[in-house]
Amino acid sequence: MTRYEQLSHAHRTQINRRWFLKQCGVGLGAIALSELMGGGPQRASAATGPALNPLAAKPPHFAPRAKRVIYLFMAGGPSHMEMFDYKPELAKWDGKLPPADLLKGYRAAFINPNSKLLGPKFKFSKYGQCGAELSELLPHLSTVVDDLTIVKSMHTDAFNHAPAQIQMNTGSQQFGRPSMGAWATYGLGSESRDLPAFVVFSTGTKGTSGGASNWGSGFLPSTHQGVLFRSTGDPVMYLSNPKGVDAQLQRDSLDSIRNLNEQHLGVMGDPEIATRINSFEMAYRMQASAPELMDLSQEPKHILDMYGVEPGKPSFAATCLLARRLAERGVRFVQIFHEAWDQHGNLVNDLKKNCQATDQACAALVKDLKQRGMLDDTLVIWGGEFGRTPMVQGGNDGRDHHPNCFTYWLAGGGTKPGLTLGESDDFGFNVVKDPVHTHDLHATILHLLGFDHTRLTYRFQGRDFRLTDVFGNVVHSMIQA
Repeated sequence: MTRYEQLSHAHRTQINRRWFLKQCGVGLGAIALSELMGGGPQRASAATGPALNPLAAKPPHFAPRAKRVIYLFMAGGPSHMEMFDYKPELAKWDGKLPPADLLKGYRAAFINPNSKLLGPKFKFSKYGQCGAELSELLPHLSTVVDDLTIVKSMHTDAFNHAPAQIQMNTGSQQFGRPSMGAWATYGLGSESRDLPAFVVFSTGTKGTSGGASNWGSGFLPSTHQGVLFRSTGDPVMYLSNPKGVDAQLQRDSLDSIRNLNEQHLGVMGDPEIATRINSFEMAYRMQASAPELMDLSQEPKHILDMYGVEPGKPSFAATCLLARRLAERGVRFVQIFHEAWDQHGNLVNDLKKNCQATDQACAALVKDLKQRGMLDDTLVIWGGEFGRTPMVQGGNDGRDHHPNCFTYWLAGGGTKPGLTLGESDDFGFNVVKDPVHTHDLHATILHLLGFDHTRLTYRFQGRDFRLTDVFGNVVHSMIQA
């Protein structure tokens, strides 16, 4: 074996001609351009800076309407017929078999599709100047209905939780694709140095069926994955220093580690090394920024009361208030997963409980952003992975999964306030007007963030991938003129 063959891959990379032309050409070109522009070595260093800060703020394709997103993900599949999509005809058919033509070609997750129909369980009224109909379950949301864009014509492809949740968050039912938050930070970077670009909370009775894939980075550099925060105490584990480690020892250690990682990055050019550098430094800065962020006692009492927050007590309301505080501090994407909406049985009691836990805080978030002048450029999204069937399950008090029709609402960020878009049939079963697929919603969200969804791509395994895959159309009727 020759001496060259005995060298490690890392050393061989340093003297490989193709590596030199590919990697050093960029660096030499940056230095040459810097000299031509009169920048000198200091400007050249800045030109190569993004390699060491992969979350540096970047411009989108065109002027954005929204600069940040707060996504309230109601995992489990909220029943649109009990909350947003009142069907008086369904009430007339309560306890009867559905019309045969309604079920043609229908596939159900768990129940016989010939189960009897179940009428809506709660009263509806019209609210606001827009006259949108909402359930009595949502007394707080009814007070901000003129700020909402309600989409009653959502539909998707999957009827089981994990694939449907993953599709709603990544655009694909398959594991391994980047989440929407990851795509947003990949395209825009972050406006915060001291907090992660993409923050995730998980509330409710359990975690999501799709797990961390719902906020993962997939094949994008891992710096773009969501960072799971706790709603009380240290937001992430082991943020505080152990005994015996003072600030100076920690800083000296980090500087040494950073120096070694930067040398390795210069040799290998691997973006995961830049992610490692960035994560160490972010954790260090978070030791100062995170305690202040999490201290909700700093908020005025009227704000705490508006959200329904008790400081020190974890709740969905507390995470909504934290989401506003994160948005104020430049965090690009905040997502709250509230897994509690899978009512195969005990529909009435559980929906009451879920809405009591979430309705006040959702409305407060919209009000709070608006009164602070942040709603115009903050996009708030509410919805789950699918809806529920008009047929009964669980005796006479439950509904099955239903991908054919469900409801989302959005607020701010350039959406059209007071709009109700789309219609379902008399049974809330199929969309009959202005259908909006998951891919269309994603395309519209990216458009509001300033991106042509067909151009925000990442090359992986020989082809360009995007959030909307090969589908999706921007729903311009949802966007404010």
